[in-house]
Amino acid sequence: MENVKRKIIIDCDPGHDDAIAILLAGANPYVELVAITTVAGNAEVEKTTVNALKVCELAGITHIPVAKGAGQPLLRVRQTAADIHGDSGMDGPTLPHPQKSEEQEHAVDLLIRKLMESDGDITLVPVAPLTNIALAMRKEPAILGKIQEIVIMGGGTFGNTTPAAEFNIYVDAEAAKIVFESGVPITMMGLDLTHQAIVTDEIHQRILDVDNNVSHFVHELLGFFAHTYKEVFGFAGAPIHDACCVAYCIDPTAFGTKKLRVDIETKGEHTYGMTVVDLLGVTGREPNVNVAFTLDQDKFWDMLIQTLKNYT
Repeated sequence: MENVKRKIIIDCDPGHDDAIAILLAGANPYVELVAITTVAGNAEVEKTTVNALKVCELAGITHIPVAKGAGQPLLRVRQTAADIHGDSGMDGPTLPHPQKSEEQEHAVDLLIRKLMESDGDITLVPVAPLTNIALAMRKEPAILGKIQEIVIMGGGTFGNTTPAAEFNIYVDAEAAKIVFESGVPITMMGLDLTHQAIVTDEIHQRILDVDNNVSHFVHELLGFFAHTYKEVFGFAGAPIHDACCVAYCIDPTAFGTKKLRVDIETKGEHTYGMTVVDLLGVTGREPNVNVAFTLDQDKFWDMLIQTLKNYT
């Protein structure tokens, strides 16, 4: 790992795994969390914003600005994931209503301002539907040259919302198409990768053994999340999808990736929201996405556990 903090903005819809992604960024010495923006996804944007504020207060990172963004996809009817994340978007733990307030600035405007004020050294980490990112790109195209990289949780070679489509892409495929065709460097943490980040009983115990307020919160998050994943998908544990994106920003060597052509399907009857990954190069089109396929389990879990220990 380079001994330099990587500046990131997390665009999220907390969300159990979103919360863990925020916590991984909030106390890791290799990233600087510049801001958090919220969007409708796992729950309505009003709920995801409150959840982000709660996580910041718990973690003692109340100096991080949290800005509320889009409440609807660009074109489609909003879809949430109450079957996985509960009605609040972050069911399970009970946290007090936050004292911290959201920014008055809309998330899209905050994204534009932070990027335009930067030296081109900010990585966007959207772990939610890509509505905010697409809107920012459309509103101020000059940000395209200011984004260091976009590390996305979404997509894959199979789906979890339809057989073809992963939730974050499916909820707003039109926004995803704008982002994937933007020309900005993109790394995609799809389901092929994130389903390797499943919390086993051993990892759950290691989290419990950290024994601080944040690790207790993560333990409660994972209890609810594991239950719904077992009920809905038959999984033996909870995959913490979104933390993979932050982990990549911390240590890319924990991931095996391949540069491939990825296109977003927006018209198919059965394939809307599919990330069409050209694994064999059959289209002959220029690769546009760095697709993650393998995870170094030891590096990933050690990184998470050590970061949780940094909270007091």
